[in-house]
Parts: sequence; structure tokens; C-alpha cells
Amino acid sequence: MRYELLVGLRYTRAKRRNHFISFISLISMAGIALGVAALIVVLSVMNGFQKELRTRILGVASHVQISGADNRLADWKAVADIAAGHARVQAVAPFVNAQGMLANGQSVRGAVVRGVLPGMEDRVAEIGRHMRSGSLESLKPGEFGIVLGSDLARTLGVVTGDKVALIAPQGQVTPAGVIPRLKQFLVTGIFEIGMFEYDSGLALIHLEDAQRLYQMGDAVSGVRLKLDDLFEARTVARQIMSKLDANTYATDWTRSHANFFRAVEIEKRVMFVILTLIVAVAAFNIVSTLVMVVTDKQADIAILRTLGASPASILQIFVVQGALIGVIGTLIGLACGVALGLNVDTVVPAIERAFSIQFLAKDVYYISDLPSDVQLRDVIVIGLVSLAMSFVATLYPSWRASRVNPAEALRYE
Repeated sequence: MRYELLVGLRYTRAKRRNHFISFISLISMAGIALGVAALIVVLSVMNGFQKELRTRILGVASHVQISGADNRLADWKAVADIAAGHARVQAVAPFVNAQGMLANGQSVRGAVVRGVLPGMEDRVAEIGRHMRSGSLESLKPGEFGIVLGSDLARTLGVVTGDKVALIAPQGQVTPAGVIPRLKQFLVTGIFEIGMFEYDSGLALIHLEDAQRLYQMGDAVSGVRLKLDDLFEARTVARQIMSKLDANTYATDWTRSHANFFRAVEIEKRVMFVILTLIVAVAAFNIVSTLVMVVTDKQADIAILRTLGASPASILQIFVVQGALIGVIGTLIGLACGVALGLNVDTVVPAIERAFSIQFLAKDVYYISDLPSDVQLRDVIVIGLVSLAMSFVATLYPSWRASRVNPAEALRYE
């Protein structure tokens, strides 16, 4: 083992005459550990929220959606066969997407009306798993049943078994003018995804009822696809597009909700930068610690120089001492951060019970629990950033130590 490393480790372990230096070293180590742990926990919680929201959005939206011009896809079965032939496509389902006005007494609310085939829809979306009452299978062709989002049903004041009037913008031409098409539907189910956009503005009816109401004949609005890997959606969409004619186009979930996911990603990066400042402040404490150590050890440095130690060796001794503070603090922070990140769902409820508080009230937030997703990549990046800052913080004090003049340091000894 090189003597620079031995001396550096001995300086770190040795009891100092100036206890204040030891105190500052511990504070620096604790600050780095706190910053690293906070970074891991915060980014894990943000990853958890991102994953939870993505799951809820894709529980209703499709991984890939193939649509026709003017919201009409005539030969949808041929398109579905082409899409199903792709190796990554697990399921396909046709749909009719339209606007409508739902009314019950004096309550009126606009909504997105989606015509679906219940058996096929269950394979591309997860609405069936979020039914509060009824089921998607209750939608039968010709019976004009409708499944509403929970907030939409609450606004209209209806429950399962009630009737609502659906007004379609496609009207009938009469001598008195254009009269909107109106049809009474029976509420056969209510779902709750946990996303306000869908719970308050989505209604499902059978595909054939939607085709009849919106005068689409045998055409549909498009075909929805579910993939085995949602992150391959953009590639799959391009590959399928190359096999379709020019009147059809494919979009993936990253485009339909691009602004939302981009905002979450930007927020995550900003939080990373802000919380990294905690680690930076703790790393700067290493500078002050080493400056005081260099001042305290000038006589020792001078003796080492007279024994033949080069300036580079002196620099390495104090780099070892400062880097060790950063390494220990980083390892403690990584261990605490990963442990806390993996047990957020246990720690947070314990804090809520102990102090009789609730961070995310169920009557206010759709996500009432703090989700956490500890990702190895984040842990590695945080650890490397912390070690790099700690190493950089040691350079200036170590350089100052290497410049100590032995004659001047020993003059008054």
C-alpha cells in the first residue's frame, strides 16, 4: 500500500488536538449523507407518481391508436389484421370516438362518447378493473346501455339503473331545421380510474349503438392497440404506418400526452438540481475542514517534505483524507436513501398515525398514497455526483498543503 494512502487514512482516524475540526468533519459527512438520502427518496417518490399516473392514463388511453381521415376508418378489420400481425402487438380493439351532451333533468354535461366492443376493449384497456358498479359486459348491442365515469355520474345525479339522454351533434334535417339526434340510455355501470379527465368526461356505449347514433354505418373512428412494451410505442407506430395507406395515421401515447409527461420529466430534473445543492453545500464543508487540517498539520507536512515527500505526495495525502469523508457520507446516504425509498409506503402511514395528519387526503387527491419507485440508474448517478463533488472539494486545500514551505513551517517549532 502506498504511504500516501496510509498517512491519509491515519490522519482521518487520529484524534486531533482541535476537536472543532473533527466536529466539522462529522457535519460534512452527515450533510453529504442527508443530501444523498433526500435526493434518492424525492426522486423515487417522483418516479412512483410518474409510474402511477402513466398506469392510470394508459388504463384508458391506448398504447397506439390507428385512425382514419375525418374520424372514419371504413375497412377497420383489415387494418386490425395488419396491426395484429406485428410481433409486439398483444391486442387490438375498434372504437368510435365522438362528442355528446348528457342530460338528466336540469343537469347537463358535455362528454367524450366512446363506442367499444366490451370483449375486445377489456384486452386493450383496464376500465373493467376499475368498475365501481356494473360491468362493461352489460353493454349489449341495441339495448342502448351506457357506462359513465364516477364524477360524470355524480354531476348528472345518476346511479346504475337510471336513465340519461344523450344528444349527438349530428342532426336530422326537418322542415323546421336541423334537430339534434337524441337517444335515451340506461346507465349500466360506473367506473373510477382516478384521473379527473376520464372520470368527469368519458362515457362508454356499445360500438354498434355508437355507429347507429352517429350515423357511421359499418365504419369506426379507429383501432386501439396494446403492446407488450409501452416504451416501444413510437417505433411500433412508425412500422405499422409504413404498411397502411395514406388515409390512415397512427399516434402513440407519448404524443397524445406529451405535454403532461414532459412537464413531469422537467420537474424531476429541476428537483434533482435543487436537491444536489444540499450535497454541494456539504461538499464545501470539506473545503473548510481540510483548510483547517492543513493549518493544524503544517509542521507534519514540513517534516514529511524534509524526509523526501514530494508536493504531489502531500497533495495525495489530503485528497485521501477529504475523499474518505465524501465516500463514507455517500455510502451512508445511499444506504439510508434506498432503505427509506423502498419503505415509503410503510414509513409515511406510520408518521400520519403518530401525528394524526394526512399528507394526501382521499377527498382532495386521486392518489392518496405516496408511491415510490427506486431506480438503480438514479441511485448510481446520485452516488457518482456526490463522490465527484467530494473529490473536487479536496483539490484546493490539498494543493495548498503541497505548497507549504518546510523552512517557514518549522521556523517557530
